[in-house]
Amino acid sequence: MKSAVETLNPTRVRLTVEVPFEELKDSLDAAYKKINQQVTVKGFRKGKIPARIIDQRFGRGAVLEEAVNDALPKFYTEAVNGAELDVLGQPEVDITELKDGETLNFTAEVDIRPVLELPEDFSSIEVEVDAVEVSDEDVEKSVEQLRERFASTSPVERAAQDGDVVTVDLEAKVDGEVLEDGVADGVSYTIGSGELLEGIDDAVKGLEAGGEATFTSELKGGSAAGQEAEVTVKVTQVAARELPELDDEFAQLASEFDTLEELKADSRKRLANMKQYDQATQAQERVLDKLLELVEVPVPEKLLADEINTRKHNLEHHQLEQMGLTLDKYLELQGKTAEEFETETREAAVKGIKTQFVLDELVKREKLNVNQEELTEHLMRRAASSGMSPDQFAQAVVEGGQVPLLVGEVARGKALAVVVESATVKDTNGEVIDLDDEEEDTEEAAEATAEDATESAEDKPEA
Repeated sequence: MKSAVETLNPTRVRLTVEVPFEELKDSLDAAYKKINQQVTVKGFRKGKIPARIIDQRFGRGAVLEEAVNDALPKFYTEAVNGAELDVLGQPEVDITELKDGETLNFTAEVDIRPVLELPEDFSSIEVEVDAVEVSDEDVEKSVEQLRERFASTSPVERAAQDGDVVTVDLEAKVDGEVLEDGVADGVSYTIGSGELLEGIDDAVKGLEAGGEATFTSELKGGSAAGQEAEVTVKVTQVAARELPELDDEFAQLASEFDTLEELKADSRKRLANMKQYDQATQAQERVLDKLLELVEVPVPEKLLADEINTRKHNLEHHQLEQMGLTLDKYLELQGKTAEEFETETREAAVKGIKTQFVLDELVKREKLNVNQEELTEHLMRRAASSGMSPDQFAQAVVEGGQVPLLVGEVARGKALAVVVESATVKDTNGEVIDLDDEEEDTEEAAEATAEDATESAEDKPEA
């Protein structure tokens, strides 16, 4: 077999392959054997029909077609490996010549990973991130949220008001008909929380137990999601929320601390840790953007089109479907036009593909490996974010043959961390941030950033 490679553009090549006919012998034998098992000829036992009889009865062309279909993948793979090509997707194959007993010639056009020129070092990259500052107001808000969690309620005989917890029965009608899934009894709702239907706060405020009101609202989910409904709400109980006093006794109730001051100090420390993680994530994102500006990355058009379609499909048929929303309704809620959505999706797809190409190249250059401990930690984080147990998630990954994808995610995170280590990161106060002090958070944030950027650029493990 002889093959030659013609570069059509930085991301696409054409392979020209010439195969001597004798190299088709194994595929021809397999073709005769397969046809033998599929047909019946009077006077011959099944599977024992001579080749010349098959040629006479069914045509030599049918045999050649079967043989070529069997042989093409093997010869294509040999040509790709011989040329050391890093191909993307399936090739477009064209048989240019097939002479029985002489030769098989074909061409195969296929996308390839572009050759990238990465900077020798990344010390020229400089980014600014938010400073880690925890105010007294932040601490007070955190403690107040904890206090809310320990609030108690007690029934009251008065009209409902902001902050009260009401128990309500709901009935939704569309076009005068009660929906099958539009009735709910004994629903507990905190007035002002915004956790139920729009308009319910105004409807129930001022009502005592036994009071009833009707309002119009757009349904967020269910069989009539997105439609205007007439909702009847009946209050069956009004309960006042009582917050515990902010004192040492509350600290002992809500935490392992003995005093309120110790609780506040711990809240300040936890908020600082959260902001440090956010700062690390911000640094990863901004360093990645700078890195992509430094590297020229051509994007294969077919790969880009597939990526855009994948992102749209995932949004419409996984995320929005679960929320009971159509794409049009989603765009309306987001205040976006279809054109803006198309532009944003294309930009995100381009960034995802470029990110994967650049970080994969860096993984190769830096010879970065992923050990079992790193893979396990990443799997645990992915399981937590998916809402599955680690065992369930691991089983889904293995059964889906997606372990290499997780390895790739970890490796890209490590590659991005390498760039961040060389870059200069300053906060808004002008202070240089040493992310090495938070190495574990930095690596975790780098994995998350690389994963978010590539998102649909490859298949993801699914629940």
